[in-house]
Amino acid sequence: MDQAIERALRALLDKEAIRDCFLRYLRGIDRVDVDLIKSAFHDDALDNHTRDVRGSVEGLLAWWLPQQAGREATQHFVTNQTIDLDGDIAHVESYFFVFIKQTAQDQGALIGGRYADRFERRDGVWKIALRVVLPEWQADADARNTAMVKQAGAVSGARDRSDPTYQRPLMNPPA
Repeated sequence: MDQAIERALRALLDKEAIRDCFLRYLRGIDRVDVDLIKSAFHDDALDNHTRDVRGSVEGLLAWWLPQQAGREATQHFVTNQTIDLDGDIAHVESYFFVFIKQTAQDQGALIGGRYADRFERRDGVWKIALRVVLPEWQADADARNTAMVKQAGAVSGARDRSDPTYQRPLMNPPA
């Protein structure tokens, strides 16, 4: 195989592995799946999530997990993403939106910002080694119709491993 094609193929495979890792993190956050969240980070990774939450992933989880009991819904969306490969290091910038609704509240929060990540390939596996969260704006969102949306669908999602997306293979739900 031509060396240029081989390099291009390697870059595509690396970028896809990085995207897969990133999406695993987001899914873990929205499903409150600690194992999935941890799987996106190297064991010695650092996360700078807020001014007061800076350090290990275990520290991040110790701050984040207790907040989840009061949340009815969260969804993270990633939009623009750049991945700059430099050997076994990748510099990744990802724009995000997140919606958060607390239980029994009519307002939700819509937050926009960016993740600045340093991914590293160790033993052939890409994971986050350093994260800096860059929140840029927040807006209140009318969330009064959240319950109606859940009732309108045939199947409801869940913020845990009972969510239908964990089913393998996915089965047709009972009527």
